[in-house]
Amino acid sequence: MARRTGSADLPLHGGRVPPWLAERMATLGAIITQAVVHHYGRDAFLQRLSHPFWFQSFGAVMGMDWHSSGITTSVIGALKRGLAPFQDELGIYVCGGRGRHSRRTPDELTALGERTGFDGVALTRASRLVAKVDSAAVQDGFELYLHGFFVTADGKWTVVQQGMSDSKRQARRYHWHSEGLRSFVDEPHSAIDGPSQGEIVNLTDHRADASRQAQLDLLAGLGPDGIAHEYAELTEKIEAQGDLLHLIMPAHHDVRSSDVFIRRLHGTLAAAAERGPLDFPELLLTPGVAPAPSSRWRWSPKSSTARHIASVIRRVSRSRMAARTVIRFRCRSRSMTRPLVC
Repeated sequence: MARRTGSADLPLHGGRVPPWLAERMATLGAIITQAVVHHYGRDAFLQRLSHPFWFQSFGAVMGMDWHSSGITTSVIGALKRGLAPFQDELGIYVCGGRGRHSRRTPDELTALGERTGFDGVALTRASRLVAKVDSAAVQDGFELYLHGFFVTADGKWTVVQQGMSDSKRQARRYHWHSEGLRSFVDEPHSAIDGPSQGEIVNLTDHRADASRQAQLDLLAGLGPDGIAHEYAELTEKIEAQGDLLHLIMPAHHDVRSSDVFIRRLHGTLAAAAERGPLDFPELLLTPGVAPAPSSRWRWSPKSSTARHIASVIRRVSRSRMAARTVIRFRCRSRSMTRPLVC
């Protein structure tokens, strides 16, 4: 199937690629792509795109020599434009992009599937799951805003997507490749490399399988009302909005757990309960469980339903196994391989 192949941490830089450089990048990127496909094949090109070091070097050779977040946007945009005239000849198609373009990925894949014959529905599901995993299942403080989906005529694909942390002034790029993965939610990551980011919630760790199953059990057992009630008690949150309209704005700028609108959380849980997900990937695919990619370059920290349900699990579950359901990682220098269990 597919696997997460790596990631890259990049500094945030302002500015835009000038039109003359964007045009040259599109032309040169198309020529290099044709050469790689001609000598090594389409699969080899996808494999290279899924390697964070190769992708970074590719962007520099194309002319984007800044070591910044903009290299991801410019390379994907240049390839989408440059390969458009040759996509049927090469059998390589580029979907998605930044912000609103990323949200068009499902429609683009569906249209390509109808035209070329590959399974557009399955690829759309893969695109959504990859985005959900890196935004809701792995909560590392980076909000996704860019999603590039490279697919071949025979249905093989590579995803390059990127998130930002405005507070850290950093971007993180995630690479996926459609071979070698048994599950999207159980140990899909082959590497995460970068400086320490503190503690994160990682629901894709194999030892978090109990947490993933407990979230499904809680949704079926407690239901939306029970989970929302437990979450309110967990956070000791008093509903601020009464029958009369009254706006209360907090003194802090960032969005915190205490700022979660419980009635909106209840609505998302009700939608998930109505869908009746049979496994964790289906729960992640519920609308509202994870934030949609942002079209802006500034946003607030994510606050996903998956994290709220996991918080409830720690309060309501009594067994030792359930108490170990949420796996947190303290990011050590250059790796995230040493787990700390809550």
